[in-house]
Amino acid sequence: MRRLICEIGPFTLQARVGRSPFESLARAIAYQQLHGKAAESILKRFIALFPGRRFPKPEELLLIKAQAIRSAGFSRPKVNALRDLAAKTLDGTVPPSRIVRTLDDDAIVERLIAVRGIGRWTVEMLLIFQLGRFDVLPVDDFGVRNGFRIAYGRRTMPTPKAVQRYGERWKPYRTVASWYLWRAADRAKTPKK
Repeated sequence: MRRLICEIGPFTLQARVGRSPFESLARAIAYQQLHGKAAESILKRFIALFPGRRFPKPEELLLIKAQAIRSAGFSRPKVNALRDLAAKTLDGTVPPSRIVRTLDDDAIVERLIAVRGIGRWTVEMLLIFQLGRFDVLPVDDFGVRNGFRIAYGRRTMPTPKAVQRYGERWKPYRTVASWYLWRAADRAKTPKK
């Protein structure tokens, strides 16, 4: 890891604070299994369904017809996931920002994976990029595992369990290690000059 840090330089990840857990997770649902540009286009059409809003509120999402959301480009399973997210935000399963900031990582994961279409990886991305938590190691992330393989000269892709075990030595800065592993994977994609 020391070599990787020296090669890449300072850690520069900045959390994107300001979005509610509801908005962050709704956006994550939009991006699931889609290219970024396609997801962004769908999100723009979706937000346009709610004139005068930067992003809809959960109660507004529940009031709009499913077909309108589908016409923005969301699949039926994603519409169901968005509606479940809105309902679980209103019932308190998905806490507001002021409460989510007070919860530990495991409590956040446990609460949010109760939402249809939200898995551990999605919550880990929220912890890292939205909440700025420093000790998250998303071992199911392909980029993290591939970066680990590259950085540590492994021939085969490590299992999530192997990365988890090795990652214990990076506590309490596993997010920082993840960021460097993502950079290692990104560098491997770029042709050398």
